[in-house]
Amino acid sequence: MISFKRVGLVAKRDFLVTISSKGFLFGVLVMPFIMAALMFMIPKLMQRSGAQVAVEVALIDQSRAVTEALRQELAPAALTARVVASTRAVTEQLGPAGAKVAATTALVQPPVAFRLRELAADATVDAEKRWLTEEGKQVRERRALVVVPEGAVTRAGNGAYGTYELYAPKSLPQDAASTLHSAVRQALVATRLRATGIDPALVISATRVESARTIEVYADGTQQRAGLNVVLPFVMGILLFMGVMTGGQALMTSTVEEKSSRVVEVLLAAVSPLELMWGKLLGQLGIGLVTMGVYVLLGLLALLQFAALGAIDPLLILYLFVFFLMAYLVYGALLQMIGAAVNQIADAQSLQSPIIILLLLPYMLTFVIGNQPDAPLAVIMSFIPPVNAFAMMARLASSSPPPFWQVLLSMLASLVAAWVTVWFAAKVFRVGLLMHGKPPNLATLFKWARMG
Repeated sequence: MISFKRVGLVAKRDFLVTISSKGFLFGVLVMPFIMAALMFMIPKLMQRSGAQVAVEVALIDQSRAVTEALRQELAPAALTARVVASTRAVTEQLGPAGAKVAATTALVQPPVAFRLRELAADATVDAEKRWLTEEGKQVRERRALVVVPEGAVTRAGNGAYGTYELYAPKSLPQDAASTLHSAVRQALVATRLRATGIDPALVISATRVESARTIEVYADGTQQRAGLNVVLPFVMGILLFMGVMTGGQALMTSTVEEKSSRVVEVLLAAVSPLELMWGKLLGQLGIGLVTMGVYVLLGLLALLQFAALGAIDPLLILYLFVFFLMAYLVYGALLQMIGAAVNQIADAQSLQSPIIILLLLPYMLTFVIGNQPDAPLAVIMSFIPPVNAFAMMARLASSSPPPFWQVLLSMLASLVAAWVTVWFAAKVFRVGLLMHGKPPNLATLFKWARMG
């Protein structure tokens, strides 16, 4: 007869020993704390003015029409607007979070500050090239030379426009060169439009169409699709993988260590093998729950920071912990069984490889399943333990969640698989715990199960 009190004592001992170890404290608690600190600090640091790259731009405007337009394009306000516009496609998909990101971006000082110096239209390019790379006194400003020929504004005989030339030394940063190219192109387009009597502002307004979010329609109303739906299935897979691996690997390691050091013989004098197995299984389950809880809390804080907490359905978090519990019982029992069957960690490698593959395969497929949640492979995997936990969580987190009856059927399949796995592992655990010598193979494990 199993004593729940003794099972609780074993579970408490395993939980406290693992959670108080330095490796667990740093890997599971300290690292998330550092990540959370950075998550809250980065938006505040982005609002501060950083060091700018100063670039002096010499302009030879042979058309005598582009200078003022280029000066406007290189103004700080125009550069900031260009940075905000470049992130508009992403921020609009994030809804309220995007609005906060866009507001933060608007406060950021442009990374490059340009100072335009107009040269004579008949200035020679060769002379100014020497200015770009002159040596002697150290030049703090980076330099660039833009040459706009007359044909860049007026059409040639074949109706085509000419282009400009940009000369720069190696010291000019790539982002500064890209920004300068963009500004010159915008200035040329505006100048060409004005030359034909068209208002550039009117053209920009008429050709700009704001990106719109897809609105998903459900039976009970409407819901706007957030960009988070694309990565959320993969995030669910990561959380499941981390929780199962943290608890399961620690469970196998502690079982092997106790067996090789003969500590298990002392423990068996106070508890039965089944009580020891269940105690250790539940103790490391607590470790897995703590690990997942920390990272779930960290994720919720991140969503709260960017005003996107409403993008997560609270029921999804409940499903995550339910499917984790059932997946852990399967994988944890198998890893604990291996720990009881071998004498050292090295002997466990060959036996645990199939289990690790069963854990990695569905984890790597979560992104694919999340993108195509109704595909035959995704539906079939949802009912095949032990991979069904990953497949079902990816589908639940996708933009097309499965019907409730499929969720219940997947849970039932997981419960049956957990019961069968724990029953088989208990048989092997009882026999293998006191076995020493040559590491067993798969056939030996089944033989021990019949003996148990």
